Amino acid sequence: MRDKYGLDAIDIRILSAVQAHGQLSKTKLAEIVYLSPTPCLERLTRLKAAGYIRGYHAEIALDRIADVTQVIVTVSLAHHRKLDFDRFETRINATDEITRCVATGGGMDYVMTVVTPSLAAFQVLMDSLLAAELGIERYMTYIVTRQIKNGAPNLMKLAAARR
Repeated sequence: MRDKYGLDAIDIRILSAVQAHGQLSKTKLAEIVYLSPTPCLERLTRLKAAGYIRGYHAEIALDRIADVTQVIVTVSLAHHRKLDFDRFETRINATDEITRCVATGGGMDYVMTVVTPSLAAFQVLMDSLLAAELGIERYMTYIVTRQIKNGAPNLMKLAAARR
């Protein structure tokens, strides 16, 4: 039975498997979701075409490549017009060091994750954002000392909760 989003339990199992393992052979994916390979591949193709899968990514161990400084930054803009948000977001999307940015409701407008080679490089980046007149009224920084959890939501629980 499909839910109001057009997904059934098998679709959710396929999405969960892809989320956990990335790209898999059709045989391996079929094995994980308890479906024969051809219908499994057809469902995966449909899910991709419908936009449920945006891409495949690898989780890279940054600490094995270089010493980096990760900083969580909360940002509040001085004005809340669409133009202000658009200008800020355009700059953020063009800045490689900002690896994640979410718009929030409440006390702050944005929460960003920034990865730079050093704390000094982070400050240079923040100075450039302030100099760009993006309307930043205030920002707070939180140095990441270690990562405790970095995961994706449990799709099975989310799907079950919305039924």
